[in-house]
Amino acid sequence: MVPPRAAVPSPPDPADPDQRPGQYHVTEKTRTFPCANCGDGLEFDPVSGALRCPSCNSSRPIERDPRRQVGEHDLRDPRVAALATPRGLLSRDDPAAADEHEVICQNCGGRTVFTGTLTATRCPYCASSIQRDDVHQAPETIPVDGVVPFGVGDDQARANIEAWINSRWFAPSEFKKYRQFGSFSSVYFSFFAYSATAYTDYHGQRGDNYTVTVGSGDNQHTETRIRWRSASGRVVDDFRDVPALVNTGVDPERVEQLKPWPIDRAQPFTGEYLAGHLARTYDVGPEDGFGIARREEIDPTIEHTIRRDIGGDHQRIASSTSSFDPLRFRYLLMPIWLLTVVYGGKPFQVYINGVTGEVQGDRPYSAVKIAAAVITVLTLIALVVVAYRMSQ
Repeated sequence: MVPPRAAVPSPPDPADPDQRPGQYHVTEKTRTFPCANCGDGLEFDPVSGALRCPSCNSSRPIERDPRRQVGEHDLRDPRVAALATPRGLLSRDDPAAADEHEVICQNCGGRTVFTGTLTATRCPYCASSIQRDDVHQAPETIPVDGVVPFGVGDDQARANIEAWINSRWFAPSEFKKYRQFGSFSSVYFSFFAYSATAYTDYHGQRGDNYTVTVGSGDNQHTETRIRWRSASGRVVDDFRDVPALVNTGVDPERVEQLKPWPIDRAQPFTGEYLAGHLARTYDVGPEDGFGIARREEIDPTIEHTIRRDIGGDHQRIASSTSSFDPLRFRYLLMPIWLLTVVYGGKPFQVYINGVTGEVQGDRPYSAVKIAAAVITVLTLIALVVVAYRMSQ
């Protein structure tokens, strides 16, 4: 007799709030992750990759379902276009679309205000991690497909930021005292990662160098000239997971310099990775995000391919037209440590890649330190001149 086959349990339904990790609070439509030992809020620890309690130091691993994969969306899908509202988040008639949304902390009863696209934060009274389920699961919002978890912990991030600040010679002393004057936070920012095959038809010219001898006698010499001829053709480029930042209020050039992003480490979305950290949903829709990806990486790569296809010593590109098929994207949350220091009434921000530890940012200059350095240099020059004259 053949024994009955064991039933395979079905995976949790992400649309059912009661089946997602953490404790769901129906009245506030929020989610927390209480510690089973002491009741304090668990936080995602980048060093261990598990949830850790800051009070009793107990930990709980994040369970990963091998059947779940990081999904993708077709950019040309009409349903995706319908979700890409001009506001970039939610339709105006959705209650979750308010610029300010107040919730009651289920741990201490204090009131916490979510502003803009913020979806995960801490209670200002008891530091409990709170997440807005009504945004992440809103029917008018593109669902998050995956998370690249933090890999750089608080201690390492502070060591990296202090090394970066201390290497800035003319930074004001107040800027170097960022622990007292700055805000240092771990934030998951929203990115769309695009995958596509690009077919590009181009027209241009190929230039080949050649030399001629001109002049006569003592004036005879060779000159390099260019022989141009028409060139045209089609090139094909494959792109995989080209990331585009789709949040506003940060310096996109500095964030661009944090590349590369290890997108291959992305895990299927679960709010457990966000526990204890800030998170934002997208401000820019997927169509505009694709424009950012084209400007930053896709179009420059296509231009390089065209020039290589034309060949020769010089290339001129008169026109090019690209079509993309397929064209898909994934909605990912990427980890960034963010330092903001206000100096002279102006905010300065420094960013750390939450996986690689790369640091990029802006800092102010101290007029006093620059003036002191100039005076020191001039004094040294004057002393050298005096010493030289005395030796003569």
